[in-house]
Order: sequence, then structure tokens, then C-alpha cells
Amino acid sequence: MPKPLGVRARIKTLSVPFQKKSAVQICHSLKKESEVGGNDGRDWTTSFLLFLLWAALIYYVFFLSPNQTPSRDTYFLKKLLNLKGDDGFRMNEVLVSLWYIMGLWPLVYSMLLLPTGRSSKNSIPVWPFLILSCFGGAYVLLPYFVLWKPPAPPVEETQLKTWPLNFLESKVTALISLVAGVAIIIYAGLAGQDVWTEFYQYFRESKFIHITSIDFIVLSTFAPFWVYNDMTARKWFDKGSWLLPISLIPYLGPGLYLLLRPSLSAVAISQTPVEPK
Repeated sequence: MPKPLGVRARIKTLSVPFQKKSAVQICHSLKKESEVGGNDGRDWTTSFLLFLLWAALIYYVFFLSPNQTPSRDTYFLKKLLNLKGDDGFRMNEVLVSLWYIMGLWPLVYSMLLLPTGRSSKNSIPVWPFLILSCFGGAYVLLPYFVLWKPPAPPVEETQLKTWPLNFLESKVTALISLVAGVAIIIYAGLAGQDVWTEFYQYFRESKFIHITSIDFIVLSTFAPFWVYNDMTARKWFDKGSWLLPISLIPYLGPGLYLLLRPSLSAVAISQTPVEPK
């Protein structure tokens, strides 16, 4: 007995998710389902796992990370903040590079999270976390990732012309941040093997250098997701998806994306990303 037209159509619809998809398409589908599938717009298990990650990092930082040279850490911090004059000591070039690149990460994340990474209307604001990330890095941003609820509220044309969106959307800002990052990374890359060996020894002994290095790794790990989130909000997935694997390159990948991404139009940010073809 032939099935009714409605039943056949539903079977056909249900069979679509089982067709072969690329890894990026699967990621896109999972994100879209999580946004429409719950009262909070997001699967609570993701927030719970992110909270566990943040709690584990905080516990490690305070109780398990090495702390063999607290006085030297204080000295290094004063030197990096230019609070100590020239005493003839040459700072490790890799450490100096790490310090300056960490100063650029808050700008990169601000450009990724404002406005497309904002939490849904009447939810927690992102700007306090971005400001505090200048001092606490990923250890401050992770709680926002836990609380984040997509989609981002629409943005109006007038908002795009005011501070800070006009600054964060500027190609000049993106270019300066990318060029600065390239220069810092080249400076570290040109350091000799003995400098890198010394930095590794610092990493094993110093709490300050140890947790800063972990901070850099965590920021680099989460950046590709926020690149993807921003890309879909701008409806640029079909043309810009080739940048997703490049965004895995620490700092440089997200920096290149920020330079090449299209500007936000006067139309409100789409709350449902375009499905890739």
C-alpha cells in the first residue's frame, strides 16, 4: 500500500542529516541545532563542560602550577611593565614576545565578540569580560563562554558608526593588530636555540610565565570557534570557510580573518546563519 504524500515527504526530510557532509558543514549544523533546540538557545552540557574546564584551570593555576621563583617573577613583571630601569639584565626575547602578544589578544577577541559574539537579549553583557581580559586573559573570558547564549541581538546602522564598533570594525585596526602580531612572532622566531631553552626552563619554574603560556594556548584554542561564529553571523560562510583551518594558526589565523572579513551591513545581524550549500 503506497504511503501518503506527507509521510513520504517526512521520511525524505529525516534522511537528509544522514547524507555525507564535510566536517565544517557538520559543525555548522550542530551549532544551528543548538541555537534553536532549547529554551536557552544552547545545550546546557556545553556550558557545564566549559565550566569544568575553567574550574580545572583555576585550580591548576592556584594549587598545581610551578612556583619556584616568586621573587624572579616579580622582577620580570617590573621589567616588562617598565617599572625597573636599565640594570644591564637582558630579558628573554621569547618572554618579551609572549608578553606583548598577550596584550593584543584582548583586541582580537573584542573584534570577534562585538557585536556578533554578544549573548542574547536580556542576557549577560560581554564588555565587562573583555575589559577584564586585559588583565586576566582566558581565565576571565571562559566564564563568559559558559554563560553565552546565542543568537546575538540585532545591531542597528547607527550603532555601527559609534564607538567602539566603528573602531573594532575598521580595517585599519585589523591591519595594525595583524602587522603587530607578525612582527612580535618574527621577533620570537629569530631568537636562538639557547633563548628558547632558557624560556622552557622559565616555563617549568615560574608561575607567572607558566600560567601566561597556558593563557596563550587557551585563547588560541577558542579563537577558531569565534571566527566561525562571526563568519556565519556575517553570512560569509560560503566564501570565507577556507579561513577556518587557517584560524587554527595561533593569533595569525584570527588576525588574517579580521582583516579579510566583510564589514557589517546596515541590516541587523542575522539571528540564524545561512546554511552552507
